[in-house]
Amino acid sequence: MSEKINPFTNASELRIRPARKEDAAALAQLANELEHPTTQEQVSERFSAAAKQNTYALIVGELPSGELAGFMELVVERLIDAEPRVDVAGVVVSEARRGCGIGRMLMAYAETWAAERGCRIVHVRSNVKRAGAHVFYERLGYEHFKTQKAFRKILK
Repeated sequence: MSEKINPFTNASELRIRPARKEDAAALAQLANELEHPTTQEQVSERFSAAAKQNTYALIVGELPSGELAGFMELVVERLIDAEPRVDVAGVVVSEARRGCGIGRMLMAYAETWAAERGCRIVHVRSNVKRAGAHVFYERLGYEHFKTQKAFRKILK
């Protein structure tokens, strides 16, 4: 666990902006805080591929100091059996900066981004062990509507 630092208290000074390739080191560090082992090189490589898609956005919350306090990934999903939605594929706020309103600002951005793309639904998943995140989403008006298991197959 990282040590809590003086919290950022002036949320109006937080800059929400699209991520840039030079943010790779900070993005990797934030991903690792969520126990998603990621290197700066992996972030750079993945960013280049994802950034080409017009249904994808990687957004950061930047403090006046230039520190990245958080990020989120947004993906438009258009399926035949459901209304179009934006999936918050990942969101993290630095542990040292949690509770300062940064996550709330990122999620507000996600909702605006979704509406601009004709989506009335914002969808977010959260690991069952992240009880604090669940409370956060519910406070923002999100409802827990499904419990499921996730399966994957790693292709060789």
